[in-house]
Amino acid sequence: MEQLVRHHLGSDLSSARRDAAAFLDNIAGEDEYEGGDRQNWFARWKQIGDDHHVLGDLNLKVGAFAEAAEAWLCALTAFEIAKRLVNETDPQSEDVSAKVDGGIQRFRSPHLQKLEQVKIPCSEQADLPAYYLRAGSRDLPSSAVICISMEQETGATLLGRLLPVMTGRRMSALVVSHGDVSHGSRGQAETLLSHCLDYLAVRPDVDATRIGVYGEGLSAALATEFAASDDRLAAAVCDGGLWHWARIVASVAWMTRNTDRAVDHDVMSSRRKRILRRLRCPVLVVAGGRGIVNVSEALKLQADCMAACIDLELAIPRIISCPGREIENFVIADDCVFGWLEQKLARSTAPQPMSPRKRDQ
Repeated sequence: MEQLVRHHLGSDLSSARRDAAAFLDNIAGEDEYEGGDRQNWFARWKQIGDDHHVLGDLNLKVGAFAEAAEAWLCALTAFEIAKRLVNETDPQSEDVSAKVDGGIQRFRSPHLQKLEQVKIPCSEQADLPAYYLRAGSRDLPSSAVICISMEQETGATLLGRLLPVMTGRRMSALVVSHGDVSHGSRGQAETLLSHCLDYLAVRPDVDATRIGVYGEGLSAALATEFAASDDRLAAAVCDGGLWHWARIVASVAWMTRNTDRAVDHDVMSSRRKRILRRLRCPVLVVAGGRGIVNVSEALKLQADCMAACIDLELAIPRIISCPGREIENFVIADDCVFGWLEQKLARSTAPQPMSPRKRDQ
């Protein structure tokens, strides 16, 4: 384990992410993970992040802007590892989160001109705050992804994790928080997310025919409802309707007081597919880990979709079991998800409507 956290400040981002993934994969079963040794790992990764921040700032002073950005991205990856080594209630976690916020602000440097804090115009309420990470230009518009953080997570927290994985992918990202889009009446989230899509569709650096959505945790269910309501989306990383389906099943069982576990599998399969047919873009369902999607239900859904020739793929993140907790290998999981989005959005040839088209529910 020692060599996996020994860092070289001259290393590039790809090397830093390989080291991070290797560390997470090898932490399982380590006796030294518990107690004071776990604190040592936390302190080391935090120090790696701090050192890369310093290196990035030095590079910025001498005008080496690309090198500065790469060092800051390495720092964000290191801080993400550190966060996962302590509990969310630990004061040290707040300290690392503050460092992530500081790292994000570095990318708002006028020398980089990649990150903006924007307001999405909404007729129903106050403007929606968001981060916009630009990849394209007027001459070469890029694809774009609306990214929704998981519940009880800020947009900045998600952005700090995604900045390194988005680099070099030629995809722009609009990052919003779950709390900002999930409140209000039923259907309000879809309306707010459609405003996000409106915003992206008129930007000259975005190809309006290649916009996707990505939701984490309960936001995966929001992403499903959004994809079902707006035809303009070209790809969706969502829950495939499984959260909604699980609530229906639980509600029916409660109302009927049905304790019989025997079910009509053909009926269940048909209803699962009915939900998916509302989504006319390619779908990726992420099951297990910190998400809301059960792996066994996701496998059933995937089998149903294969039989019906519905474009749905399944991703199951690698979860590392440690004493008293589980840690997701976010490096590999994020590369998988955004590699899929990059591929699907590159292939899209969807029409470019000027306004959202609501489907019949």
